Amino acid sequence: MLKRFFSYYRPYKKLFLIDFSCAVLAAVLELAFPIVVNRVIDDLLPSENWALIVTASLSLLFFYVINTALQYVVVFFGHKLGVNIETDMRRELYAHLQGQPFSYYDNKKTGKLMARLTTDLFEISEVAHHGPEDIFITLITLTGAFILMLTIHVKLAIATFIMIPFITIALVFFNKRMTQVNTIIYQNLGEFNAGIEASVSGIREVQAFANEEYEAGRFEKLNQAYRSSKILFYKMMGISSSYNYFLIRLINLFALFFGAFYTIRGEITYGDFVGFILLANIFVRPIEKVNTMIESYPKGIAGFNRFTEELDKKPAIQNKPDAKELQTVKGDIHYQHVSFWYEDSKKVLDNVSLSIKAGETVAFVGPSGAGKTTLCNLLPRFYEINQGEITIDGTDIRDVTMESLRRQIGVVQQDVFLFPGSIRENISYGKLDASETEINAAARLAHLDQVIENMPQGLDTVIGERGVKLSGGQKQRLSIARMFLKNPPILILDEATSALDTETELGIQESLNSLAEGRTTLIIAHRLATIKHATRIVVVNETGIAEEGSHEELMALNGAYRRLYEAQFAN
Repeated sequence: MLKRFFSYYRPYKKLFLIDFSCAVLAAVLELAFPIVVNRVIDDLLPSENWALIVTASLSLLFFYVINTALQYVVVFFGHKLGVNIETDMRRELYAHLQGQPFSYYDNKKTGKLMARLTTDLFEISEVAHHGPEDIFITLITLTGAFILMLTIHVKLAIATFIMIPFITIALVFFNKRMTQVNTIIYQNLGEFNAGIEASVSGIREVQAFANEEYEAGRFEKLNQAYRSSKILFYKMMGISSSYNYFLIRLINLFALFFGAFYTIRGEITYGDFVGFILLANIFVRPIEKVNTMIESYPKGIAGFNRFTEELDKKPAIQNKPDAKELQTVKGDIHYQHVSFWYEDSKKVLDNVSLSIKAGETVAFVGPSGAGKTTLCNLLPRFYEINQGEITIDGTDIRDVTMESLRRQIGVVQQDVFLFPGSIRENISYGKLDASETEINAAARLAHLDQVIENMPQGLDTVIGERGVKLSGGQKQRLSIARMFLKNPPILILDEATSALDTETELGIQESLNSLAEGRTTLIIAHRLATIKHATRIVVVNETGIAEEGSHEELMALNGAYRRLYEAQFAN
């Protein structure tokens, strides 16, 4: 774990060496003050040599100026080092999350993932900055001060040092215990963030059902769980701080009591006595820092454990080492004996085989939960098939890179997701380097141009989080415009016109039909009136593919499709 942690220092060796060297030098220079005071009291005061006293004072001033500059370097460059490491870790974690398939997010809460990207990494950053530095400075200051104390009086130094083993035992015990408590805190914080995210995102539903009191109760439970774990942490910290405070004061008391004893006996001079007291204060200063270390280190350690735990979860879907780019695509798709099931569930698809010719428009219909959307989601490898094979133009989709595969497929989801920016930004997401002309053309094809003209800032109108300022139909059209701009050879339309009124739907349908010409199009639909034009209709039910053919052919079969059609148009 330590080796893995310190690997993040590698790109910043120079920065670390500057910070670390300055911190060590500052700690060493701090030891000069008691020595100078010792010499002033024992040598310079009796000689009444004012010039030498002034020289000694100016020397100390020079050391303090140097230490001031060193302190600036330690604080600024040290925190810069920590922030750089935090940034690298966050980039690595974000890339890791981006590489996870849909199945990963099916079982995750957004708030928990946000906590790992923010709070956890902030605490790790603090340890990355202070950790090696504090530990080494503590050791060097304790060692240096103790050696200087031994040069003054061996018995007095030992009497002062006798408390250190008790402090060390406390440090190990409390650090371990507080790391455990911090792990619980992070778990509760993740649940807390997830609850807040869900409650705030769903505030319209909460108010629509007048369930504010219920949500307040749920929030209070999360709030109290987080509060309890934090109180437990601070209880442990309070015990630790009090214990160390008492032992540190005993060190000062021992230095004063035994120092006075040996001074009265004439074994040490007054200068030695004062110098020893000052050294004792320097000696306990890093020990006092231990309390801060006990508070922050367990947080960082717990955060790093969670960070590595997340990184060690390999994506369930990955590119093969020899995966190639999928480039020119005609659009021949073959599902061969495909089976799929979610974790701990029965098979959603069982031994399904289906061939779709390039340029064909195939509509999937059937009851909810039969596997229509799943069948289409397997094509871009949003989920990985458990058995069988899917090919595009004869190439297994697992033999090509996921990025190149998904570039060739345009998807309009039933649940439209829009980013909290402008209309322009959301349309151009389909082609990030799109020109103004291309964006306007895509908007026109999606029948969005009139909507844009009526917006206060046109294409630059900000639509709010998840497009809250747009109607359902406008959201759907914007999503379709994004797909027009991408202009891929394979299209997947998952209820792409479900939120549109009848008149707009007919207009969009015409545009979709023209776009589908020469392209392979997969349509998932519940409204059967929208897919009569399809080259082929595939009826999917719990047993797999029940029927397939044109609208007229399926109606003539008098089977599952006819029953679905008549149920929809019974009135």
